[in-house]
Amino acid sequence: MSISRHVPQRSCIGCRKVTAKGELVRIVATPEGVMVDETGRKNGRGAYICRSMECWEAALKKDRLRRALRTGISVEDKNRVCQYVEKLKEGI
Repeated sequence: MSISRHVPQRSCIGCRKVTAKGELVRIVATPEGVMVDETGRKNGRGAYICRSMECWEAALKKDRLRRALRTGISVEDKNRVCQYVEKLKEGI
């Protein structure tokens, strides 16, 4: 008899699709600012986004990221996240 492991599920703030936590990118609000959490383990309030450009654009342009993190996003924070998005585009 095989025992299946529980796979945590999270919703993408861009498209609202529920999927496995490991397939999404976590954005976290910390005292140091808003940043991409590639490990998924940093302390702070997090939000999850699919790896598709449509979801990133929706999350950043429609103010969904700010609402999900329940904090203001500074210009530096937004630039940091946008740099990650550019790296993500190169990998696609």
